Amino acid sequence: MEYLKVIAFTHHQIDLKSLGKLVICDESLDSRLKNIQDKLPVSEIFYIGTCNRVEFVFLTKQQTNKEFVTQFLRVLDMGLPEEFLERFIDNVSVYENEEAFNHLLRTSCSLESLIVGEKEILAQVRRAYESCRDAGFTGDYMRMIMERVVKTAKEVYTHTNISKNPVSVVSLAYRKLKELNMCGHSRILIIGAGETNSTIAKYLKKHKYSNFAIFNRTLENAQVLAKELNGQAYQLADLETYQEGFDVIITCTSATEPIITENLYAKLLNGDASRKVIVDLAVPNDVAADVVSNNSVHYIEVESLKEVARKNIQERYSELVHAEDIIHKNIEEFFHVLKQRRVELAMQEVPRKIKEIKEKAIHAVFAEEINQMDDTSRAVLERVMAYMEKKYISVPMVMAKEILSNQP
Repeated sequence: MEYLKVIAFTHHQIDLKSLGKLVICDESLDSRLKNIQDKLPVSEIFYIGTCNRVEFVFLTKQQTNKEFVTQFLRVLDMGLPEEFLERFIDNVSVYENEEAFNHLLRTSCSLESLIVGEKEILAQVRRAYESCRDAGFTGDYMRMIMERVVKTAKEVYTHTNISKNPVSVVSLAYRKLKELNMCGHSRILIIGAGETNSTIAKYLKKHKYSNFAIFNRTLENAQVLAKELNGQAYQLADLETYQEGFDVIITCTSATEPIITENLYAKLLNGDASRKVIVDLAVPNDVAADVVSNNSVHYIEVESLKEVARKNIQERYSELVHAEDIIHKNIEEFFHVLKQRRVELAMQEVPRKIKEIKEKAIHAVFAEEINQMDDTSRAVLERVMAYMEKKYISVPMVMAKEILSNQP
């Protein structure tokens, strides 16, 4: 039987810069997951990549030991040097069956997040699943899993105060930015038009910032955000020739290599020697290390927000206990529902199997005797067989439902 498994690389064991080496860009995700399904006994799979975790949620009959994880990473083919591969394998978290489901629920309820109580993680997990579902990598089991994940997370957010006065990586980054007392007319370059940048940009607009230039690989997405902010939209490649100057760069893309290199940064400065602010919320970082070390920069990145995150966990400890109770209840309910679903799927095979037996009896095992019957006798036999076929189909289904309904 196949079981739910999770291979997780998170901020709990791995620093965020190293974690970035496992991030899969959108363009190569389908081919990498297809490779996994082609070369390993994995029937359903989806990938979660956020600013502090890279996880693979999948179904397999195979034991997920160190050998399997090693093979999984090699088949994934991320081009990791051997020393990085060993480091990731030594710091991986592997969950199976009920533990895997518990981990997925805790993650979606933000209990495993860098910032406990942030609601963005549920949306990220849902989008990750839906993307892989639409590409054909998931099926009925993962559908049931995600329905329960969404139900549980909504209960946690509704019936606990874990998300009261919500704190997220985005809001913490905004607070850091606010501490620098940037004026409302500061020239702000936003690189990437995804959810993270859209959220922080809306914070800024709400607090009267008004001078935005948005750069994105897909111009249409930049135009949508620019319209909301009354800003200007550009393609990502236009950064090379942009000469309007800037005071703040906010960047968060899915690029696996730095977007802001030393050479590009020098072009953007265009001779300006004043101190700039860079908010880099990408994993891996969008800003090359030498840009930060060789220039006058206030640099805000996800890694620097960890201390605030730790305090956040302490403040919300009592709510964690309540959330754990809700999760535990949903796990128990889910595995009962899962048993019912597995019986339903098995029962779907009953009519076909019984029909096969009947056809074999008529046309092979007793064919000679039946052929010797007159038309009336043969017609009676066919009616008897049809009646028995119908009854044989209904009896096991009724019994199975009675057994399941009587389980505690």
